[in-house]
Amino acid sequence: MDIKRATVDPSIGPPNLPPHPPDRVTSLSCLAAPLATSILHRRNDALPINTLSSNQVRSLPTLLLCIRSDMIHSLGAHRLLYRSRIAYCVKAGLIDQAVQVFDEMTQSECRVFSIDYNRFIGVLARHSRLDLAEHYYHKMVPLGFSLNPFTYSRLISALCVIKNFLLIEKLLEDMDNLGYVPDIWAFNIYLNGLCGENQVELALKVFHCMVRRGREPDVVTYTILVDGLCKARKFDTAVGVWRSMIDKGLAPDCIACTALVVGLCDGGKVDLAYELSIGEFKGRVEFNHLIYNSLISGFCRVGRIDKAQAIKDFMKRNGCEPDLVTYNVLLNYCCDELMLEEAEKLMKKMERDGMKPDSYSYNQLLKGLCRAYRPDKAYLLLMTRMETKGLCNVVSYNTIIGAFCKARRGRRAYKLFEEMSQKGIEPDVVTFTILIKAFLSEGFSDVAKKLLDQMTKMGLSPDRIFYNAIVDQLCKTKKIEMAYTVFNDMVEKGITPDVISYNALINGLCKASRVNEAMDLYEEMQTRGISPDEVTFKLIIGSLIRQNKLSVACRVWDQMMEKGFTLETAISQTLINAINSRDAE
Repeated sequence: MDIKRATVDPSIGPPNLPPHPPDRVTSLSCLAAPLATSILHRRNDALPINTLSSNQVRSLPTLLLCIRSDMIHSLGAHRLLYRSRIAYCVKAGLIDQAVQVFDEMTQSECRVFSIDYNRFIGVLARHSRLDLAEHYYHKMVPLGFSLNPFTYSRLISALCVIKNFLLIEKLLEDMDNLGYVPDIWAFNIYLNGLCGENQVELALKVFHCMVRRGREPDVVTYTILVDGLCKARKFDTAVGVWRSMIDKGLAPDCIACTALVVGLCDGGKVDLAYELSIGEFKGRVEFNHLIYNSLISGFCRVGRIDKAQAIKDFMKRNGCEPDLVTYNVLLNYCCDELMLEEAEKLMKKMERDGMKPDSYSYNQLLKGLCRAYRPDKAYLLLMTRMETKGLCNVVSYNTIIGAFCKARRGRRAYKLFEEMSQKGIEPDVVTFTILIKAFLSEGFSDVAKKLLDQMTKMGLSPDRIFYNAIVDQLCKTKKIEMAYTVFNDMVEKGITPDVISYNALINGLCKASRVNEAMDLYEEMQTRGISPDEVTFKLIIGSLIRQNKLSVACRVWDQMMEKGFTLETAISQTLINAINSRDAE
C-alpha cells in the first residue's frame, strides 16, 4: 500500500479512543501530516507498516503515536510531533500515555523548552495528577526553567484541594524570587484552604504578604477571612478585617454580610452583627433569609423576643417574606419559654400565610406542652393534627414518652412505645434510654432488662449517652454495684467513658460514703486522660470534708485551683473552719 497516497482523516482516532473534534489539536496534527508522510516515505523500513490496518494508517494520531525517534531528522519537526502526540493523548484522556510521551521527549535529542514543562504541569494539575506535577516541577527547576504566573496559580489552586500547604509555600517563595505575584483567584483559593483547616494565623500572614506583593484583596478575599476567623472564634480580628475592607472602599455583598452575621451570631455577638449589617448597610445590600434568620435566632437565644419580632417585621417590609425557618426559630423560643398561647398563634399565622408547619414545627409545640406538664394534651395534638398530616416521627414519640416518664406514668409511656412500633415508627436509642432509665427509677428492673434485650435484638448499639444515663439512674437508686457493672460493660464494648460517666459514678460513691473508691476513680480518670471538671472537684471535696479527710481535701482543692476552678464560698468556708477546728484541738 502506498503510504503517500493514504488519506489522512483527523476525525478517526486510535482503536478504543473517541474521535475528537477539529480543534487546535487537530489543526496541529494536520500541519504535521505532510511531514509525517514524507518521513514515512523516506524511512518506511523503520515502521512495521504492514501490521497496521487501513483505518489505522488513515489516522494521523495513530501515526503520531507509533512514530519512533529514529525516523526524524529535523529536531524542530521532532519537537512538533512530540507536542502533537502529547496533545492528542491529553485530549483523549490518556494521561498515563501522555506522561510516557513527555518522558520520551525529555530523554530524546530534541530540545525541551520551559513552555513544554508549563503546558504539561498545567495539564497534570487540571487532571489532579499532583504527585506527577510536583515531580516535573522539581525536575524542571535545576534545568533553569520556571513556571509562568498562570501555571503557578493553576498548580497552587489544585494543591489546595489536597491540602499540600507545604508545597504551596515553596511555590509562593519561588514566585517571590522570580518577581511573580499569584493572581487573586489563586490567593483566594489558598486562603480558603487554610481557613478550612483552621489555620487562620497562617491565612492572615498570607493575606498581609499578598498586600505587600502588590495584589489588592477583593471582597471574596475578605469574606473568606471573616468566615474563617469567626469559625475560629477570633471575633475581634474578624471585625477588624471587616472594617479594613470598608475603609478601603470595597462594598460588601450579600455573601460577605452572611459570613459576618452568621459567624458573629453563632458566637453570641448578635448586637455587633446587627450593627455591622442592617445598622450600616440597610438599603445598600439586599439581605437574604440566612442573615435575617441568624439575627432572629441570635436575639431569641439571649431572650430578646421583641427585637427578634422587629427584625421579622423589618424583613417583610423589605421584600423578604419570613420562611419556615423564621417561624420555627420563633416557635422554638416560645415553647422553650412556655409561651404556649403565643406559639399557637404563630402556628395559625403560618397556616394563614400559606406556610405549612413541618414535623419540626409541631415537635416544638409538643416539647412546650410536655415541659408545661401537659403530656395528655401533647398526645392529643399528636393524634388530631400531626398523624393526619403524616408528620409523626420518632422525635414526636420520644418527647411525649419522656414527659410521661417524668410524671412517673411508666405504663402509659410503655403503651406509647408499643403504639409507635405498630404504626411503623421504629424506636431509636433515645427511646430505649428514656424508658430503661424510667423503669429503673420506678424499681422495675425486669422491664428495664426486657427493653435492653429488645434493643439489642433490633441491632441498636448503646452509646455513651445511654450508658451515662443508666449509670446515673442506678447510682441515684443506690444500686452502686449494678452501676459499676454497666460502667465496666461500656468500657469492654470500646466506648470510652467521659467526665459525665465518671461524675455519675463518683456521685453515687460519695453519697454512699465510699469516698476511697471515689478517689480511686478520680485518679483513674486522669490516668485515662480525662480531666476532672468543676462538678468532679465539688463532689470529691465535699465528700472528703464529710469524712473528715481534711488534708486530702486540701490537696484536691489545690489541684482544683490549678485547673482554674473555684469552690463555692460555703464549701470553702466549711473546709477552712474544719481545718481551724482541728488545729485548735
